[in-house]
Amino acid sequence: MLESWTRTVVRHRIAVVLTWLVLALLGSFAAAQLNDHLTTSLGVPGSESDKANLLLSQKFGENGEGTFTVFFKFKNATKAEVERYKSEIVLATKVVPTAKVTQQRALGGVLFASIATSLTLTQASSHTDSLRKALVAQGLTQALVTGPPAIYRDVTPILAQDLHRGQLTAGVLALILLILMLGFSWAVLVPFIFAGATITFALGIVFLLAQKFLMVLYIPNIVELIGLGLAIDYSLLIVHRFRRELLNHRNANIDGNEHVESAVVATMETAGRTVLLSGTCVAVGLAILLFVPVPFVRSLGLAGLVVPASSVLAALTLQPALLSFLGSEGVSPHFFRGMLTKRENSLGLWGIIATFVLRRPLSVFLASFASLALIASAVLGLLVTPSSLTSIPPYLDSAKALAIATDKAGPGVISPHQILIDLGAPDLAKTQKVRAARFALATAISKNSEVLTVATGEKDPYVDKSGQYLRIFVIGKSDLGAIASQNLVKELRHRYLAKINFGVDSKLYLGGEPAQGADLLHRIFTSFPWIVVCVLLLAYLLLLRAFRSVVLPLKAILMDLISITVAYSALVLVFRHGIGSAILGTYRLDQIEAWVLVFLFAVLFGLSMDYEVFMVSRMREAWNKGASNDAAIVEGLSETGGVVSAAAIILVGALGGFVFGHFAGLQQLGIGLAVGILIDATIIRGLLLPSAMVLLGKWNWWLPARGEDSKVINPPA
Repeated sequence: MLESWTRTVVRHRIAVVLTWLVLALLGSFAAAQLNDHLTTSLGVPGSESDKANLLLSQKFGENGEGTFTVFFKFKNATKAEVERYKSEIVLATKVVPTAKVTQQRALGGVLFASIATSLTLTQASSHTDSLRKALVAQGLTQALVTGPPAIYRDVTPILAQDLHRGQLTAGVLALILLILMLGFSWAVLVPFIFAGATITFALGIVFLLAQKFLMVLYIPNIVELIGLGLAIDYSLLIVHRFRRELLNHRNANIDGNEHVESAVVATMETAGRTVLLSGTCVAVGLAILLFVPVPFVRSLGLAGLVVPASSVLAALTLQPALLSFLGSEGVSPHFFRGMLTKRENSLGLWGIIATFVLRRPLSVFLASFASLALIASAVLGLLVTPSSLTSIPPYLDSAKALAIATDKAGPGVISPHQILIDLGAPDLAKTQKVRAARFALATAISKNSEVLTVATGEKDPYVDKSGQYLRIFVIGKSDLGAIASQNLVKELRHRYLAKINFGVDSKLYLGGEPAQGADLLHRIFTSFPWIVVCVLLLAYLLLLRAFRSVVLPLKAILMDLISITVAYSALVLVFRHGIGSAILGTYRLDQIEAWVLVFLFAVLFGLSMDYEVFMVSRMREAWNKGASNDAAIVEGLSETGGVVSAAAIILVGALGGFVFGHFAGLQQLGIGLAVGILIDATIIRGLLLPSAMVLLGKWNWWLPARGEDSKVINPPA
């Protein structure tokens, strides 16, 4: 099937290239407008916090994502002056549509005000600068604005800068490595053309998905930087194999374009098939995220699936078309041959490594496994948070406001808990029974050591117009993702709300960002393990069919889990214990963001399978041609090890935009991916994989035969 497909592509190569050019241009146009459709929502549909936030929207006309918080420091102000400051803040908020001040408190020389709106995150963020100017116009020149819209407004250009820096770093590193691998030839440009086409196409698809599905703020960074590494990965493998096929065909009695076409077809029959399988494995890994019942995580899965799908599509269409244009002369190196251009009878570095492993397989296996186990042990100290508002660049106005909050009152003032009470019928909010229950609840909660203050009342913004719905603000002392804040959510739900009685028909809900974060963690922890088990089973069946072996898929999955565990441990070592933190410029945090761990699992699982497929597929080729187990291992490793290591280094370079960026979540993702990829492409694939396969011997290729006689294909010796 691939043969006829490839011949069709080569014969219509001009149309194929022009089609990709049009898709890339459309994708670039769509990508420029993508930021307007992104969000930071952690909402969990069907959860208690989601129901509470729905009541806030329907009954109080407020959207949590559209809420600003203003901080104003003052010295020795009288009560009258503080009241004037409050009035000036109220006047300033008039520049923001639907805005209303829901809370104003003076604590320790700082006045903070919570300004609610019914606007979406992107709509509210567009009014951030107007609000800041209005505060200055009112004479509050030292006032600082934060909250989700202001943070979004401040961090968006920083994310773009981090992305561009990552692109530049990865581009330069990729160019250097591609020249080292392929030598001076036009073939060096093919991976860049491939990457540019797939990334812009992928972003265009993400833009279309964003019209219907929630998409998170980090998606462009993830798509572009991971897409670059994956595209170069696939393209480099195909270019390398094409050059091999040209050498194999040079003595054939075929001339001109038919010679090139024959080599392209042979390349796609081998490397193209490997890329198709590899892309499927990556997609299977990322498909995990689609089954997590959290829109935030699902959006990462949707965007992540687009990347390997785009790369595989380009590999099967654009890549063979470009190779047919270049031909033998275009991919041949000049002046410098490149490290992947091995001389006759030369094994290369990876062949030497494989030969070394053959001599001492047990020692290599035990040493490699022990080293990885030692690093992986740090995972026992892993703590998880739904998010962290405080880990943003400290020089931003919104971050300065957070610093004031942390210093004077605690970061909990940015994200208060909100208790929503449905009394069951209108005009009950001011009855004596409800007043007594509300006062008793507020008094009990205020005595909690984690609570800074409790705000309640009988008028707007505490009671809606119908008098049926009321709310109580509970301002904690900790960041929304802190363990203390998560524990307070549990106490509010199970200790306070469960024991209070507002009437037979009343219903109580706990909303706000801390409750939303707790519901997010609960939903992930209860669903993700089962989803992982199902995906591991699916991956096993997929590799069972591809490798035609019972043992190899199981070994591949176990090694993938090792690399993922090591990556998790690296996060604990860097962010919690500070190892290398000063050099890398990363935050010091006790907890790792939950979405990072989930996405890290999916991406590393897919990429690890990617490298496994590259190497073992080539080993299987050699075994099918009659090579011994040891000879197949040497050939497979020597032929693909250089490609895998080069692709891994390029991908790690692309991740520099995350690691050296300004945001904790992306730093964690970058560190986890970089360590996981490097460990996987070196110790695991270079030492653990071949040593395990040497020790297993013919068991590697064992597959029970189908049929009544229950014969064994390739029975172990």
